[in-house]
Amino acid sequence: MTRWNLSISEETDRAVRTFLARNGGKKGDLSRFVDEAVRRRVFDLTVSQVKQRNAGSEQREILGLIDDEVSAARAGRS
Repeated sequence: MTRWNLSISEETDRAVRTFLARNGGKKGDLSRFVDEAVRRRVFDLTVSQVKQRNAGSEQREILGLIDDEVSAARAGRS
């Protein structure tokens, strides 16, 4: 586990803590909330980047590449 020191607005702090308290928040819930939010944001940004990178490609071509890689992974190749 890694510790972060974060600076956020008082408004955001109040909103998150109020939300957690209203939903039966316990010790450690704030850390879990931030961890989930960061993971989701990283995932969303990654998806956006992949979509932008592949915007000029044909869907069939992309699906073919995915099928090839999945087949290779299942066969134990990389």
